[in-house]
Amino acid sequence: MASITIRNLDDDVKTRLRVRAAENGRSMEEEVRQILREAVGRKPGSQNLASLIRARFGPLGGVDLELPPREPVREPPRFD
Repeated sequence: MASITIRNLDDDVKTRLRVRAAENGRSMEEEVRQILREAVGRKPGSQNLASLIRARFGPLGGVDLELPPREPVREPPRFD
């Protein structure tokens, strides 16, 4: 197994890590291992946000919205 050394860790971060480890009933070392496993173990989702929304709300039925007619683009303002 590999080892890692972390230098220049803020005292506040170390304190919060110690508290978090105690709350989870783990040593600080095990808590850091768990944090790293979770951080690097995440795989990016294969679906985009629209697909996720559609999958979640699709079974509830859809809504047909009336789209307003498109209008020509206005002329930009002139500053001369």
